[in-house]
Amino acid sequence: FYGAERMVRINQLPEGLKDLEAIADAWPELILIPKVEKAEDVLEVEKEISRLSDKNSGRVKGSAHGVLFMPILESALGIENAFEIARASRNVVAMAIGLEDYTADLGVKRTEAGGESLYARTRLVNACKAAGIQPIDSVYSDVENMEGLLQNVETSRSLGFEGMGCIHPRQVAVIHQGFTPGTAEVEKAEKIVAAYEEAKRESYRFYSFGDAML
Repeated sequence: FYGAERMVRINQLPEGLKDLEAIADAWPELILIPKVEKAEDVLEVEKEISRLSDKNSGRVKGSAHGVLFMPILESALGIENAFEIARASRNVVAMAIGLEDYTADLGVKRTEAGGESLYARTRLVNACKAAGIQPIDSVYSDVENMEGLLQNVETSRSLGFEGMGCIHPRQVAVIHQGFTPGTAEVEKAEKIVAAYEEAKRESYRFYSFGDAML
């Protein structure tokens, strides 16, 4: 896989537990768990992985801790339980939102502006940041609209997301473009780091640099 992480999306529980047995001979680095609504859903997957690991002579380093999890929240209940899900297991390293099913659960139409999902997206980002894991935004389903995708990525990044899913290879380059820091951002960060190092050397109580105070 040329250094890429292998990620497998199982089916919704409880059927998804059968998928785990199908991949037990070659565990991926990460498992996406769809339609998660409570912390117990994650723990159920973790328990099954531990059972299969023991059954197969500890092929996951003797426990579930060799396989990471990315729950996908796709309902109003899942969003309301976002922080508990993010903290369900130390194996949870990221959490994603699925807007197609989320908006269906609300009984509304998903729009380009995204006002109908703003609450859910910001709540998921906040829960992820509080738990110290990565927030991942929903896929953009119009694979022909590259301009719309880029605008969506820029909005996603401004909300605090650190990545987003894609459903076609042609979307990858645009998503990378949107999430890559620009030259001005990099230069500003380098100047802040340099100012911080100078402040440490000179034992300054604080150091003001533009709109950054250290």
